[in-house]
Amino acid sequence: MKVKFLDLQQQYQSIKKEIDEAVSQVIQTQSFILGDEGIQFEKEFADYLGVKYFVGVNSGTEGLQLALWALGIGKGDEVITQVNSFVATAIAITQVGATPVLVDINEKTYQMDPRQVEEKITKKTKAIMPVHLYGAPSNIDELKKIANRENLYIVEDAAQAHGATVKNKKVGGFGDAGVFSFYPGKNLGAYGDGGGISTNNKKLYEHLLQLRNYGQSKKYYHDIIGTNARLDEIQAAVLRVKLRHLESWNIKRRKKAALYNELLIGVKTQTLYSDSLSCYHLFVMEHPKRKAFLAYLEKNGIQTLIHYPLPISLQKCYNYLGYHMGDFPKAERIAKQILSLPIYAELTDEEIAYISKVINKFPNV
Repeated sequence: MKVKFLDLQQQYQSIKKEIDEAVSQVIQTQSFILGDEGIQFEKEFADYLGVKYFVGVNSGTEGLQLALWALGIGKGDEVITQVNSFVATAIAITQVGATPVLVDINEKTYQMDPRQVEEKITKKTKAIMPVHLYGAPSNIDELKKIANRENLYIVEDAAQAHGATVKNKKVGGFGDAGVFSFYPGKNLGAYGDGGGISTNNKKLYEHLLQLRNYGQSKKYYHDIIGTNARLDEIQAAVLRVKLRHLESWNIKRRKKAALYNELLIGVKTQTLYSDSLSCYHLFVMEHPKRKAFLAYLEKNGIQTLIHYPLPISLQKCYNYLGYHMGDFPKAERIAKQILSLPIYAELTDEEIAYISKVINKFPNV
């Protein structure tokens, strides 16, 4: 048996008629930028998240940057985030002129450790950026307590967490802003780049609308310095179709994750915080002999990926921060052992049973 890590073709075929009609409609109307599809998607996704406002932008990375920019964070400021995220989390902080301050993680949940966050707060700290990593919510209640006590902003990096919940409330609505990516492989993925920012703050929402569109209050009248970060209409149309299916896809992902956990023997996987539900963008596990294990899985037709092999602290572009090997021992250890197994709505129970059987036969799992 051969099992792909992700099969977007299967997803497309299941909604082909809806997608083709939606894209065709955009082409027929010839409205490609800031049209009705984008407006409707923003309203629909805000309703889905249970927030007041949502602003579509051209990528998750740009969304993080714009959220920080709109909150007034810039040169001389510090933003605390976790060391084991995708590098875009830190890049957004850097791009507004601020300094990313990295913290280690909880070894069971792979999420940022609130105790370390408290230790890293200085007079320069302006915000905390928790990452709902792999689609699982961070310890947002504890982080909010810290932020409220220290008068800090919270910007949720929810790039992988479309539909993840804490106490039945969707992530993206806990902080001052939440940022989502619609990269094609995400649970809610466009057919190109895309992203967006959620908020309950009307003033912040209006500021973001201007920032993403050259700082315009109306066409050709630029009140502030902005940029071009708009979500295009074709992507919005695709996302509107997929949003109608997102909850059912997430339910299927959760069932498949449960089946993995039932069938896998002696395998360490991500632990969730109480009262939280992951949307399982990724299903991750650890293996102490990862290189040999990955070769074994590949030999047996199972595609896997590594998210992420090198912590942000050890990325060459962040040498200037002065971090060294050993500064984040938990994240560094896990980065050498972690791997992601296939998980998506169309993955069959038979495929999961096959993958689990193959894994369980590998020596010393």
